[in-house]
Amino acid sequence: MPLLPSLQIGQHTARYPIIQGGMGICISGARLAAAVANAGGIGIISAVALGLNSPYFDIAQPNSRKRREQFFEANRLALIDEIQTARALSPHGILGINAMGAAQDYETLVRTAAEQGVDLIISGAGLPLQLPEYTADYPNVALMPIVSSTRAARIICRKWERQYGRLPDAFVVENPNSAGGHLGAKTEELGDLAFEAEQVIPELATYLQQKVGQPIPVIAAGGVWDRADIDRMLSLGASGVQIGTRFITTDECDADIRYKEFHLRAKPEDVVIVSSPVGMPGRALRNAFVEKAIADSPDLEKRCLFNCLHTCKCRDEQQYFCIIQVLDKAARGDIENGLVFSGSHAGKAGRIIPVAELMAELVA
Repeated sequence: MPLLPSLQIGQHTARYPIIQGGMGICISGARLAAAVANAGGIGIISAVALGLNSPYFDIAQPNSRKRREQFFEANRLALIDEIQTARALSPHGILGINAMGAAQDYETLVRTAAEQGVDLIISGAGLPLQLPEYTADYPNVALMPIVSSTRAARIICRKWERQYGRLPDAFVVENPNSAGGHLGAKTEELGDLAFEAEQVIPELATYLQQKVGQPIPVIAAGGVWDRADIDRMLSLGASGVQIGTRFITTDECDADIRYKEFHLRAKPEDVVIVSSPVGMPGRALRNAFVEKAIADSPDLEKRCLFNCLHTCKCRDEQQYFCIIQVLDKAARGDIENGLVFSGSHAGKAGRIIPVAELMAELVA
């Protein structure tokens, strides 16, 4: 088996072409990101709602406006803490954040991460058309939009080049047919072969080479589990892969042990699609909460607590549930009443292992 190539993103070169997925809330934190970076990959902190369980936030604040203001400031301060912790654990590794464009404090989190010296920013949940503006003072920070199609990448390239005179440093191509978490496709589009890596990756790589004329790396995401998957993605024209679910069942994953064990016990039939107030479908593991969500049970609490999203059907239409609340419950170990996001390969891990052991297996 040939050695895996290195991966260059902007001015940063990782020993291995493996990026750990940014999973929130508090699934991908400082410990996981640092461990992956130390093992030669690229470690990613999910920047979503880090302040919720921080000392900077008091959820019991009775004034809803003040509570929401405090929440956003807590997110900023907690992100600083998380980045500094990750850098202390991995002084020389490549570290980045994953920021959701759908979040109300997206700009603040992106600017904060750049100020704190992260090496790269991955941005999804909407086209990050203004991302270069937010990081203009930090040209060494590599910018990586998440897309599901060549069309989306084309829009970003044209907009960035025309308005900012630059292009993305890489594209993460997420396959919504197999990725975990929120998906970049409508529910009725899931299963469409047009989203498969075999279609999108060669097409996008060709577009970037022929039309853009610059060697912009394409990173394959969604459904990548083992070395065979990595080799297949590289053979399609990808420069690297992003792996999320596989890193959940590691010692260093920042989630509660019950969250990790729930993934160990999962079976293929437990992976389901659930609607989200974000306006996108999500891939998750079946539990008591998901059963209620799919059935639109009257027992679901449909109260917006944080005003965290630009578009939120919980806040605006009293539909679904508070996404921050249910993701937080799961991350802290309440795996029956929380939302447990997962990719399509959930349940394939046999045990919880150190990140270094997993990385060694992936690159051997």
